[in-house]
Amino acid sequence: MPRIIVCVKQALDVTELGVDSATRLIITAGASRKISDFDKNALEEAIRLKEKQGGEVVVVTVSPEDAAMTSRETLAMGADKAYLVNDPSFEKSDTLVTSYILSEVIKKLGEFDLILCGEASVDSYSAQVGPRLAERLGIPQITYVRKLSLDGNVVTAERSLEDCYETVRAKTPALLTVTGEINEPRIPSLMAIMKASKKEIVKWNMGDLGIPEEKIGVKGSAIQVTEVLAPKVERRKIVMKGETVEEVAEELAKALIEEGVIGR
Repeated sequence: MPRIIVCVKQALDVTELGVDSATRLIITAGASRKISDFDKNALEEAIRLKEKQGGEVVVVTVSPEDAAMTSRETLAMGADKAYLVNDPSFEKSDTLVTSYILSEVIKKLGEFDLILCGEASVDSYSAQVGPRLAERLGIPQITYVRKLSLDGNVVTAERSLEDCYETVRAKTPALLTVTGEINEPRIPSLMAIMKASKKEIVKWNMGDLGIPEEKIGVKGSAIQVTEVLAPKVERRKIVMKGETVEEVAEELAKALIEEGVIGR
């Protein structure tokens, strides 16, 4: 029976972000945290595999802040175990550091068959953690998966490419990143939520993993984000004039053709 590890990020709810109109800086104050959408798809797929074949689903979350509610939600959805690696020193860690921490956690957890990740997180969208983690663990990786099946020690996945689909097979252990179209994540029942409230969340910190301080946070990161700005949007403020509606419509059509918005 397969043992599946799912990497879940506690992400900002981007629908609750604001923008300072003067500076274009993103306002995160007051925005709630949630399971990153694609990670929820990954968890749902892991649970579906468990329901078909048995086995175990283990969730790992790495966060500089307390993400206990996120871990609790994964248990309510159907995960068997949840590990929360929480340490303030993880703040400002890039994908290089995050993949390193995850690799150390997974090595400590022992043998597994599959690792499932979202294709990217909804707040940063770098799409680098999954591939970097696979490289660190030295296992095959299949990205942008929209369908998958597991038969013994062979996983078959259908990938979404820009203009086509590609079917790929790999031997386990392997890592897959999934897209949002792979499934529709379930909403936990009240009974499942109540049961999850009694399950243990295993909490580790930097010391539990034996990670040296110089390999995390800003010190260990290859990239430092200095500023995040909303795109500058300005209206052209073009006014179409005419004596009649038909004349105005004709002027609008000409302008759209000149701009290449529509063809002749």
